[in-house]
Amino acid sequence: MSTTTYSILQTSPVLAASTVVVAASILLLFSLIHNLILNPLRHIPGPFAARLSQLWELKVIRHADFPRKHLKLHQNYGKIVRLAPNKYSVSDPEVVKPIYGHGSKFAKAPFYGPFGNPDYLHADLFSERDVARHAAKRRKVASLYSMTSLLCYEPFVDKCNTKLCARLETFAADGALFDVPQWMQFYAFDVIGGISVGQSFGFLDGQQKHSEILQAIHKAMTYGSRVGLFPGLHPVICKLAEITRSPTPFHSVLAFINDNREARETGVSHSGRDDFLTKLIALREQGKLDEWDIITSLRANIAAGSDTTGITLSTIVYYLARNKSKAEKLQVEIDRFERGRLSPQPVTFQECQKPPYLQAILKEALRIHPATGQLLSRLVPPGGMVLSGQYFPEGVEVGTSPWLIHFDPNIFGSDAHEFRPKRWLEDEESARRMESSLLSFGSGARTCIGKNISLLEISKLTYQLFYRFDFELSEPGLKWELDMVWFVKQKFDARIKERRGVDAAE
Repeated sequence: MSTTTYSILQTSPVLAASTVVVAASILLLFSLIHNLILNPLRHIPGPFAARLSQLWELKVIRHADFPRKHLKLHQNYGKIVRLAPNKYSVSDPEVVKPIYGHGSKFAKAPFYGPFGNPDYLHADLFSERDVARHAAKRRKVASLYSMTSLLCYEPFVDKCNTKLCARLETFAADGALFDVPQWMQFYAFDVIGGISVGQSFGFLDGQQKHSEILQAIHKAMTYGSRVGLFPGLHPVICKLAEITRSPTPFHSVLAFINDNREARETGVSHSGRDDFLTKLIALREQGKLDEWDIITSLRANIAAGSDTTGITLSTIVYYLARNKSKAEKLQVEIDRFERGRLSPQPVTFQECQKPPYLQAILKEALRIHPATGQLLSRLVPPGGMVLSGQYFPEGVEVGTSPWLIHFDPNIFGSDAHEFRPKRWLEDEESARRMESSLLSFGSGARTCIGKNISLLEISKLTYQLFYRFDFELSEPGLKWELDMVWFVKQKFDARIKERRGVDAAE
């Protein structure tokens, strides 16, 4: 631009604004021409609006109906569907290993950035996009999620199991309906509080002083699922929040973490158990972690450590309340197992691995209602890749979803839309193939690092709930309501009755 032209623009705001509008219009026109005519993947079907921008996907997500719409898209258009100008969904179990398996070169898409800190150096394991940085960060804290550590966390689970069952006894005595998903999340949240910082959030005790944290996490997940479609906005929004001193969704979570960390380090509080905070501080003192490692690890635990657990427990209660014969079969198995234990102590996680029908129910619940509702987006690595018979150039955003794979009839059978735990017990080879296709906790190097903690809670509580109680939906055949953002949360009520435990089978 010449000096004369620059001077004219400076002295004529109207002309300057017009120039910006014209330039933006030209860029938009070129973008539309590329998307509609020049894009080498323009033949891939999908909604017409999805060829133009990310606004179609944003609209569906804002209406909290993405998983259902996603399934219908593939029913209408086939295995490969366009979701945005440079984003494609693939409904094919064969792509799980190349995209998500160990050794995959597919990096997480920019979509994940808004779920974490805009500074990539301080990203947590979920929002970290780079493959090498993610591996390095995971190695730092992997020991905290090992089976040895898992045994240290079991007392936290037992304590919360006892508290929840006491609450349920009250509901049973009153004959009152109770909000199952709400109480399952309260339970999971109190457990993760105990495991993370040595104290629960108090929800099972009837306290509401930390209710803003649950609300903040929901807002943060909603924010990430929407702004993730326009990730360039995330650092701008965070900067504006900093300038205006507006609290971000994670503000209350970080305040809770910092309060507990400072209290522990100054001796104001202490934990009699081996919780995460104790172990993280020890690793920092050994020079293996820094302050941000402690913060991001605890934040990830608290922000994402309760939803999958609460959702899966709610799924188990819902489907067994709808299928009395399956609930009774589980109870007969548990009663028989309990008679063989002859121990007054709570059932252990290791013991929970033995009852086959219990394990089949856990897997079927994780399959039929995955907690995650959106596309697990990845970027095609350098050199491009053929997926499901279609070549995708490098840099293109691709992925699949648990809601697509878990209902594939070629893997899970023609009755994949039915809750049928027995499918996991019919044939060992089929069971192995089904298990390798489960994406409830992700896959490969990106498998949720807290998977075993979640399974610890789900296994022990399911055993105890159906040993002690019978569940009945508020209405026979009730269909639950779903809130589908990043997590697919349920809404339904149930009644509960105490059963006689071991004596019930005699």
